[in-house]
Amino acid sequence: MPQTRPIISIENVVASASVFQPIDLNLITKNFTDVEYRPEQFPGLVFRLKSPKTATLIFSSGKMVCTGSKSEEQAKKAVRAVVQKLRKGGIDIKNEPVIEIQNIVASANLGGKIYLEKAAEVLPRSMYEPEQFPGLIHRMIEPKTVILLFASGKLVCTGAKKEEEVYRAVNNLHKILEEKELITYT
Repeated sequence: MPQTRPIISIENVVASASVFQPIDLNLITKNFTDVEYRPEQFPGLVFRLKSPKTATLIFSSGKMVCTGSKSEEQAKKAVRAVVQKLRKGGIDIKNEPVIEIQNIVASANLGGKIYLEKAAEVLPRSMYEPEQFPGLIHRMIEPKTVILLFASGKLVCTGAKKEEEVYRAVNNLHKILEEKELITYT
């Protein structure tokens, strides 16, 4: 039986957004000193927030990509805060941003050792090639996620679009590992 429930930590939430209008990135550069914009290297402008600690890429099309937040709510709050700051700084943004979560990356510790060779044979849609990568790659269908599982019992879960999917994916995998006796606790 399990020693503990998995300790799950959301590491990064990626959200895309759009304000459905062109944005003058050169004007943002003039009005804000702490932004990064090098159009010869990359077409997006980087707008960083200290709280929540995030970086939002802003494109001239009005599209944005926000990374670095630790929750869905924080990602949405960050995009809204960026739009608010742009407005206060003299950038005419007419629409409210439409925000969509694209990916959630989480780490977890299952608290036991995993038998990766055996797990690779038992778990469908799994790949384990230790010469190339030390972890087992497991593609879960429901919820649709990819889990990188290590012998230490630690894992990385990616591909979820909702926090709840992360918890479901990790707990589902944990349950299967226990049922198939692929995890031992010391």
